[in-house]
Amino acid sequence: MAEEKLRRTTSLTLKLNPREARAMSIYCKRFRVRNKSEFMRHAIMQAIIGRFDSEHPTLWEQSELTLFSQDRKNY
Repeated sequence: MAEEKLRRTTSLTLKLNPREARAMSIYCKRFRVRNKSEFMRHAIMQAIIGRFDSEHPTLWEQSELTLFSQDRKNY
């Protein structure tokens, strides 16, 4: 049952220009990437999760620290 939820059923198409495709090909040969689909999925999800992580609200954000400051113009 858990495997069905993780099963990949959604397709994504990615187009590259010739220079990007050549760079991808060189990279995959140099670093012995055998599964380009897995490599791209990992790279994309790493970027997404990293962005989510970096923009995640923290307990003490700057806007919260100055919320009741007397220096604020918008009382």
